[in-house]
Amino acid sequence: MQERIAYAKVAPEALRAHYALEEYVRRCGLEHPLLELVKTRASQLNGCAYCIDMHTKDARAAGEKEQRLYALAAWREAPFYSPRERAALAWTEAVTLVSETHVPDEVYREAREHFSEKELVDLTMAVVAINGWNRLAISFRTVPGTYEPARR
Repeated sequence: MQERIAYAKVAPEALRAHYALEEYVRRCGLEHPLLELVKTRASQLNGCAYCIDMHTKDARAAGEKEQRLYALAAWREAPFYSPRERAALAWTEAVTLVSETHVPDEVYREAREHFSEKELVDLTMAVVAINGWNRLAISFRTVPGTYEPARR
C-alpha cells in the first residue's frame, strides 16, 4: 500500500481541529482501557488497518490483555468484557453503523444504564473522533505498521 496524501502536512489546520477533539476525549474522564476498546472496535468495523494497528498497540502498552483484543470482534460471545464495556461496544457499533442502525432505543437504554448523560456524550464524541480518523486513514491510505506507541 502506498500513501495517497500526507493529509497532516497538506491540511495542518484541519488536523489541529481534529486533534482538539481527540484531546477532549482523552481528558473527558472515561477510562483509557474502555476508550482503546471503542477505538479498536470502530476501526475493525470500518476496516481501518492503520487504526487497528495503532489502538491495539496503545492498548497493549497500557496493559490490556491480548486475549481481550483478539476476541473484540466477537465481544458478544466472549466473557472477557464488563457490562459497562459491553454497553460501550454496542453503542460504538450502533453509532459507527448509524446509516444501518439509526442507534436503536434498546442500545440507548443499555448505554444509559452504565453511562451518565455526560459520559454518553463523551463516549459518542470518542466514536465520532475515531470514525473521523478511520475515514482519513482509509481514504488517504495511511500505511499500517508504522505507528509506535509513546513510552509511558
